[in-house]
Amino acid sequence: MTISLTLFSPSGVVASAAPLKRAVKRLKSFGFDVSVDESALARFQRFAGDDDTRLAALHRIAQAAPSVALATRGGYGLTRLLDRIDWKLLARSVEHGTRWVGYSDVTALQLGLLAHTKAESWAGPLALDDFGKEDAAGGLDEVTPEVFCEAMNGELEAVGFRTEAGFDGLDAKGTLWGGNLTVLSSLLGTPHWPRVRGGILFLEDVNEHPYRVERLLLQLQQAGVLQAQKAILLGHFSDWKKSPLDRGYGLKQMVEALRAVCSVPILTGLPFGHVPTKLCLPVGRKVQLIVDKRDVFIGWEHSHHHHEH
Repeated sequence: MTISLTLFSPSGVVASAAPLKRAVKRLKSFGFDVSVDESALARFQRFAGDDDTRLAALHRIAQAAPSVALATRGGYGLTRLLDRIDWKLLARSVEHGTRWVGYSDVTALQLGLLAHTKAESWAGPLALDDFGKEDAAGGLDEVTPEVFCEAMNGELEAVGFRTEAGFDGLDAKGTLWGGNLTVLSSLLGTPHWPRVRGGILFLEDVNEHPYRVERLLLQLQQAGVLQAQKAILLGHFSDWKKSPLDRGYGLKQMVEALRAVCSVPILTGLPFGHVPTKLCLPVGRKVQLIVDKRDVFIGWEHSHHHHEH
């Protein structure tokens, strides 16, 4: 059974068609029936087409309801569209089996969908970042496509990773949600914010110094968001530059500061973020989180309303 997969650009401009071609080729080699949305290469300033163009693409794909809607890249752009998206139309595509996939700026779409309709989506790779990478630049990581194919086939029921010592025996059930920390925080106080209580919140970011990450996390703590969860999972916070003013302050110290004010377990080591190895995580799905010594296991049941085409 071939799985229909549509590539679309909801956010930043696709600067060159070459990585897109590579992504199409790679995805076809994994057995997907790939199509590229008509405006995937549109350009307007730093965006993949103006707002109307990108909004139309979202609605067009929701209408067509392919098995997989995979964003080409993140960047910035979905925030401009949130007040105009037809969330019911997108939720209907999910009911028809569409998996909306991506990370980074796509977090805004995934959390808006959850806030407005409770529909699920998948935090996972992006076409260009992952499937479009040149072999010279390290090519495609092994784990990422393996997990992606399993998730898109509807066969993925659990993911696992190693965390630091100190959480052995943790066992929690709740809604899995999260994504890029900057994008997620920008939704706080808007109608697009999912009010998840007793959830499992996962977070990642890029190009943000640990003090900026800390400030965003403390905002979530002070807004009562962190304390309302069962567990916080920290992915990668990559590509930041050390400063001579840090004087021993870094990611580890940031996490310690957060743990000092937040009693909810904060686990590090989730393979997710702006890094080559990333898992696929079902946003909005009820999951069970189990920690055995240093091994973390996140499992879920198949959702029953997804019928494959």
